[in-house]
Amino acid sequence: MLFYLKYLTSSWGPFRIMGSHLVLICIGAMLAALSVWFFLPRLWHVLPRDRGKKLVKDGEKSAGKPTGAGRLMLWLTLPVLLLVLPISDPSMDTAKTFGELADAIKGAFASVQSSWRQLVNRQWAIVACLFAAMVTGYLDDNSAKPWGRLKKGAFDFIIALATAMFLCLGQPVEIWLPLWKHSIMLEWWWYVAIAVPVLWITMNATNCSDGVDGLAGTLTLMSLFALAVFLYGVVGNKLVAETLLVPHYTEGARWAILTATFAGSVAGYLWFNAEPSKVLMGDAGSRFLGLLVGVAVMTSGNPFLVLVVAPIVLLNGGTGLMKIAILKILARMGVDISNPYQIKRESSAEYTSEHHPSWIVRQLHRFRFPLHDHCRHNLQWSNAQVLMRFVLIQAFVMPILFLVLIKIR
Repeated sequence: MLFYLKYLTSSWGPFRIMGSHLVLICIGAMLAALSVWFFLPRLWHVLPRDRGKKLVKDGEKSAGKPTGAGRLMLWLTLPVLLLVLPISDPSMDTAKTFGELADAIKGAFASVQSSWRQLVNRQWAIVACLFAAMVTGYLDDNSAKPWGRLKKGAFDFIIALATAMFLCLGQPVEIWLPLWKHSIMLEWWWYVAIAVPVLWITMNATNCSDGVDGLAGTLTLMSLFALAVFLYGVVGNKLVAETLLVPHYTEGARWAILTATFAGSVAGYLWFNAEPSKVLMGDAGSRFLGLLVGVAVMTSGNPFLVLVVAPIVLLNGGTGLMKIAILKILARMGVDISNPYQIKRESSAEYTSEHHPSWIVRQLHRFRFPLHDHCRHNLQWSNAQVLMRFVLIQAFVMPILFLVLIKIR
């Protein structure tokens, strides 16, 4: 609600600064970080306890820790969003006084049949979708028997579909592509067909990366801050957008407020998730944060931006999803997908013809996924080394990919 304080003064006064989206971005990130940092340790006693992961290296160390902190992160961030994220339609921001704003709202209601989309605030609709992702993740965290892949994937698909529909509101969407100078106008069904896979993959890749203290949170924090800067400073800035030949989105700054505020909440959580962690975000956190990364990517207008802001998350978690999909397809084709390396560990007997999978199956099983497990088991990296090296790689790769994506057009 801070945004509407600007209407208290028409031409000058201290409240005018609240009309600045940059000020709201900074306030949102700071307050969300402080809120999570202060209240999380005082509330995590209500969270379920992690059961530990038997098949994961050092997985037993997580047993007994509070998990599902994403639930608290989202609830603690909500009051901050109510403070910094405007509720009215962006087209109404040109109003100078409360009276003009009221007239604009009345006009939208009066012509509801022709302009019903003005009554749907996309940012707050997406917040509702983030809550849905958090709830499904929390139910999985709190379930006596963990959900299966099919059940998780189905819920994620439904949430991704609803999110994509809110993003386009049944209207054509202008997007832009790397190495292509001109923007493209997509019909809403094509936009949804592109957005749903991006949202689904970012949700699950982030979830798969949540296996080392601080890893998923730190990589996601980098992605969210980069996206917030891009949404505000590039596609949300008309002059910069024209210079770089990308479309200008009037709602870019509002999406930046939403993204930066949640980035602040991740920073507050990481204070307690640094190794050795005291609390875990669980599926409740990784799913809604992954969805948020996908949302910020799609609102930037370029779905390929996900490769720029989350390369390590996609490589770490996305390759695991790809491995599972390939093995499932091969199994349906009647190919032996048994793990020869596991057979060798469990038995000293030589391989027989019935336990000699094809070359592609052996290569798939040679690498552990998520990739951080391969680094810990096969390369003998410590958790601290995994975190630092993954963060450094992403920090070096992101600027180069940004250059290729944006400048070389």
